[in-house]
Amino acid sequence: MFIFVALLLPVVALLAGRLLRPQMGHDTKLRPYECGVEPETDARERYSVRYYIIAILFVIFDVETIFLFPWAVIYDKLALFGFIEMLVFLGILIFGYIYVWKKGALEWV
Repeated sequence: MFIFVALLLPVVALLAGRLLRPQMGHDTKLRPYECGVEPETDARERYSVRYYIIAILFVIFDVETIFLFPWAVIYDKLALFGFIEMLVFLGILIFGYIYVWKKGALEWV
């Protein structure tokens, strides 16, 4: 009984929606909508690889900065060792950021 109801309910809901909705198919409704402005290009246009590189770099640097929060919460318990460890961590992070910047990966073209 449960399987029958589980299969019947979605079928009935989809059929009821098809019968009750208005059947007005206008060309205006079928066109892509982009914030009220006519789209400049096709929706299936390929993005530059640079876009994905910047997105991945953002995620990497964002995740790295998340590691600063637990350190800041227990900073007084870590003493000098925690401070030096975090300086090394930030040094590596800043070195990576400068390297990416010098390579031109952050230039939006």
